[in-house]
Amino acid sequence: MQTAPDIQLPSLPEVTLRALEACHQEDSYRKISDIVSTDTALVTRVLAVANSALYGPATQLNSIDHALLRLGTHRFQTLLLTAALRQMLLELGADQWQQLRDFWRLSLTTALTARALATLTRYPEPDQAFMLGMLHNIGELLALKTPPGETRQYYLDHQCDIAAELVRSWGLGGMAEDAMRYQQALPAEIQDAGHLVKLISLATRLALADAAGIAAAGTVFGLSEDLTLEINRRIDREVTGVAESLGIPLNDDYKPAAAQHQLKQAVLEQTLVSQVLKMSPLDELGINALAETVNSLTLITGLQALCFGRTADGLALLSGTISEIPDLNITPNPASSVLTEAYIRQTSVHLADRNPTVLDRQLLSLLRSPSLLAIPIVTKAGCPGVFVLGTDKTSAAAAERIASLFTDEVASSLVRMETGHAHTGDSLDTELAQISLRRQLHEVTNPLTIIRQYIHQLRHRLDDTDLQNDLDVIREELDRAGDLLLRISRPDMVGDNGSPAYATLNHEILTLKELLEDGLFGEENKQLTTSLSQHDTGVAASPSAIRQILINLIRNAAESLVEGGQVIIKTSAPVWQNGRTWVELEISDNGGGIPENVRNVLFSPVATSKGNGHSGLGLSIVKQLIDDMEGSIACRTGDEGTVFRMLLPAAGNKKNDNDRA
Repeated sequence: MQTAPDIQLPSLPEVTLRALEACHQEDSYRKISDIVSTDTALVTRVLAVANSALYGPATQLNSIDHALLRLGTHRFQTLLLTAALRQMLLELGADQWQQLRDFWRLSLTTALTARALATLTRYPEPDQAFMLGMLHNIGELLALKTPPGETRQYYLDHQCDIAAELVRSWGLGGMAEDAMRYQQALPAEIQDAGHLVKLISLATRLALADAAGIAAAGTVFGLSEDLTLEINRRIDREVTGVAESLGIPLNDDYKPAAAQHQLKQAVLEQTLVSQVLKMSPLDELGINALAETVNSLTLITGLQALCFGRTADGLALLSGTISEIPDLNITPNPASSVLTEAYIRQTSVHLADRNPTVLDRQLLSLLRSPSLLAIPIVTKAGCPGVFVLGTDKTSAAAAERIASLFTDEVASSLVRMETGHAHTGDSLDTELAQISLRRQLHEVTNPLTIIRQYIHQLRHRLDDTDLQNDLDVIREELDRAGDLLLRISRPDMVGDNGSPAYATLNHEILTLKELLEDGLFGEENKQLTTSLSQHDTGVAASPSAIRQILINLIRNAAESLVEGGQVIIKTSAPVWQNGRTWVELEISDNGGGIPENVRNVLFSPVATSKGNGHSGLGLSIVKQLIDDMEGSIACRTGDEGTVFRMLLPAAGNKKNDNDRA
């Protein structure tokens, strides 16, 4: 029996609801991705659409993130809303809902375990292992929504083959297909199988938390019982945390009625707002466009409304759903009424039980209502206007919820008209584009790193000094190309013109660690670890200077590990010396040390002599940068490795030439 690659599967309403809320709140791409990735049905939809003909020739998808990047914001949000609409039509019995909750827990446990094992055993794509863990038992989810009979039993009996076929159809690659197909193979049968097969097979066993899984961990990866039990405990805590964040009970009976009701309300409200706003002629700029939307707001809330727009002198009443619009101009300061407070604070304000001001009484009279609700329209450029609705105590909460959705849509429409953008989610689209660019540039830098390593090895096999110098020139040009690619992939790394000299050392280290780790420490016998201060590591230096120092020293340290080893980055703060406050940076390696001929001219700008990977030219650049920021650098080297210790001026230090270190 063949399964269609684009299948509709049930999911827990709490997950879909939280994903919709995250999109509405314009949460980060990473946060949205984390929510979606916890649900097998949503993962399935994302993979099916991302691999469709809409996106041209298929390339292998190695993670849920990769699939979301291919989709883009607009289609992803449409997919979510469609999934939510289907979720509203889902009819399951009480027993089926319990099974769905248990399925969700097992899938997430398996996925988290697969990722943890991948990291522990140095599999290069832990996110791929997580994704396959979420998909491994998809046949059970198909069976859950299928009436009893032969088809349902087929899904239960052929879960491995079903998962393998779907993975193949989604373009996840042959190794991923094998991981699904052989997930139930005995531990002894997969000892010499591919890494991904072993990860998924062991994760499915450990997720059941039984003695057989613990024994399999020893057979497949040689993991001790204590370590395996600790992995299980950590994953159990992580699953509990995810469930709590989504409001999914794990130990009590699962009753989805409340979440289903919330999801239904959210979907109807978002759909209603989107449709009704299309009725407003938002085809011109300025306050005139804003004034035309008030009728739509009354249409979806059922409440009388006024629209105030920002002018040069304050706020002016532009329009309303009342019979006569008076000439009313307001000075926002002081912010004592619900209208002016909403405008200044840029947040919704209820009249509720507060004592009404004279302006509040005027608005109550115009709207002929017992209470008021003011909802500002907020964009990055400020607050172009405020809606005021006439409410009562019973309708205020519902009115605020739907009016907030409406004003968000109005704000997005105004921004699109001003910038010419075609759809919402511009900030998230920018983030997705930057992530996609970094991913592509990362693929380019990998071969550069390999070429540099081969040149490094070749140099030590040649006795010709001229040829060695030529190779040094090639390596330095590759360094330059790599740095340029790194700057392109991180737009925030370019330039500090006119900006205050300030950088957070820990942040720069973690950013570069993520970018450099795969290229420089991709070999199994090389490690990069960090030990970062818990205190503030702000330094009085530009981010670009800090990054250049880190790149040079980390690259040199990595290249010194000819036979493998470890590079450690440590920060300490605050450090007091010579009457000033510093942040200490230490980069150490356990390579072969710096050759004596380089030590003698360690920080001098001389022709490079890259013995054991430490560059005299690169170190002279580091020294100059640290001198410019009035810091200090020292080096200790020997057969057991090399340590560079730097004191960088803490942010907020006052310049004092007499105390210069």
